Amino acid sequence: MAAPFPWSVWGKVGRFLVNSVIIGQTTACGTKMDTDRTTKLEFAVQMTCDSCAEKVRAALEGKPGVQSVKIDVGKKEVLVESALTSHEVQDLIESTGRRAVLKGIGGTELDLGAAVAMMGGSGPVQGVVRFLQLSEERCLIDGTIDGLEPGTHGLHVHTLGDLTQDCQSCGEHYNPYGRQHGAPQDPERHVGDLGNIVAGPDGRASFRLEDPELKVWDVIGRSLVVDAGEDDLGRGAHPLSKLTGNSGQRLACGIIARSAGLFQNAKQICACDGVTLWEERDRPLAGTGRSKTTTETPAAHL
Repeated sequence: MAAPFPWSVWGKVGRFLVNSVIIGQTTACGTKMDTDRTTKLEFAVQMTCDSCAEKVRAALEGKPGVQSVKIDVGKKEVLVESALTSHEVQDLIESTGRRAVLKGIGGTELDLGAAVAMMGGSGPVQGVVRFLQLSEERCLIDGTIDGLEPGTHGLHVHTLGDLTQDCQSCGEHYNPYGRQHGAPQDPERHVGDLGNIVAGPDGRASFRLEDPELKVWDVIGRSLVVDAGEDDLGRGAHPLSKLTGNSGQRLACGIIARSAGLFQNAKQICACDGVTLWEERDRPLAGTGRSKTTTETPAAHL
């Protein structure tokens, strides 16, 4: 996960609004705008008393993009309905000094499936991108990617979930219908064509997109890749324009795996080693540094 960015909470919200404008301007040139449709985010939050809950509530309620907040101190659970990215809501909660971990994501209607890609590569680029099937026709993509060069970067689902050669073994864009590369709203496009995301001066791209072609159940087990350059959306003169958008080197990638919907993940502690889900965020999945008794990784704290 990315290290916390040292801006104020309102700075983060402001940056979200600025990025929305930038992406909206890019939309006019042939990519898609991020969505203001709300989703429900279920967080596990380190809370021990009612005063903790009130501080979390105060950090969320009334903020731009936050529609409703429900808190259960006993379950250490915070449910937020919001049009912000999951990372921005997490930042708001953690501005109170309490750690938060996203446990589930859902829409306002039936649960049609969710997935997640943990992005990484040989360089500094890393992030988390989540997929939520809002309806048969609409998939929401919610993500934050850090370590990018400021500017525009192509984002695509690739056919293979193969990271044996880093991102080079992910195959080509997911294109089950054999179409040419295009913009997300084009009738002639790869299913995996998600257009561009925009990184700010800090190297962070936070985005919420809706796509009419992507289906969560079709992309689980495939990969998501972010590229070094801007996707020309099939409108360029370069020979690669109609194939890949000529968006350059593959910077980071991740396998798209099924993830929990709302209230589908009751875990707060790992039975095998006693590591809580808040501590788990700072620890490797296995090996040195994983054990709760190790001194190499400090325990989580309020």
